[in-house]
Amino acid sequence: MTSPAVHIRGLRKTYVVSRQEAGARATVVDLVRRRMQEVRAVDGISFDLAPGEVVGFLGPNGAGKTTTLKMLSGLLHPTAGEVTVLGRVPWKREKAFLRQITLVMGQRNQLVWDIPASHSFELNRAIYRIPQEDYRRILGELTDLLELGPLLSKPVRNLSLGERMKCEIAAALLHRPSVVFLDEPTIGLDVTMQRRIRTFITEYNRRFGATVLLTSHYMADVEALCKRVVVIHHGWLLFDGDLSVLVQQFTQHKTIVVQLGDCDADLKAYGDVVSCSDGRATLRVPRSETAHITERLLADLPVIDLLIEDPPIEEVIERVFAQGNT
Repeated sequence: MTSPAVHIRGLRKTYVVSRQEAGARATVVDLVRRRMQEVRAVDGISFDLAPGEVVGFLGPNGAGKTTTLKMLSGLLHPTAGEVTVLGRVPWKREKAFLRQITLVMGQRNQLVWDIPASHSFELNRAIYRIPQEDYRRILGELTDLLELGPLLSKPVRNLSLGERMKCEIAAALLHRPSVVFLDEPTIGLDVTMQRRIRTFITEYNRRFGATVLLTSHYMADVEALCKRVVVIHHGWLLFDGDLSVLVQQFTQHKTIVVQLGDCDADLKAYGDVVSCSDGRATLRVPRSETAHITERLLADLPVIDLLIEDPPIEEVIERVFAQGNT
């Protein structure tokens, strides 16, 4: 049996922070006796990633996603739990470990601001001791995949956000890591650039068999890249499984989009009418009755076209989070 690329059991990270209350009296009390409390950023989560797997790591702000990625990459030491990445303990920061992983954070810069991106790439080559021949080959592949040619000679400060993000990703992958942690890699990018980054991640995974753990608030990223998702909330795990199973488990309805000659028909008899204009109606119907209602629509009305869809993934995730708050 193949060993997991990432193994997590009972991972926990607790911070001790001061508890401050409003008001002059509370301020005076804090000066004399500081009141402390524990905050569990990550609360005993467990899951494995198989070699070459691309997994979406989802949760609202403050759920513990970035804290988890920092522990997996060795930047933070956990309070408790067992973690191995490629068979090694991340926080030992062994050279053999660091050569095989990378962490890309959409809101953090690793490129030097005032020099061309190619100079930062050369610095990474020296840090990772990449042979010149390998470096030229890898940089050529990344330049081709990410369309970096015109960007390499420009100072980083002159690049747009999307251009800089492409260069950041290339810099993080020059040493061709086997495990890639991506924390909001498309944040702030326009739709076209998001699509290019997604295409690149897919191609990098296909070519090199890299294991990828991805956090994103853009559900299009998750739908395009990840068959499996791990969802956490308040530091604990809510769901781990196929995205399609998540949709089925947390939604009790489907959406029927039907194109009619007009919207004069009484559609309320078939389900909840979400919208209806220019002969195009959207109905929300119970999942268990979808087939029956579809038959009725086709038999009763002059249907031009009909489409059955699961609810948007954003809506599904909202339901998951709502359950986590109960």
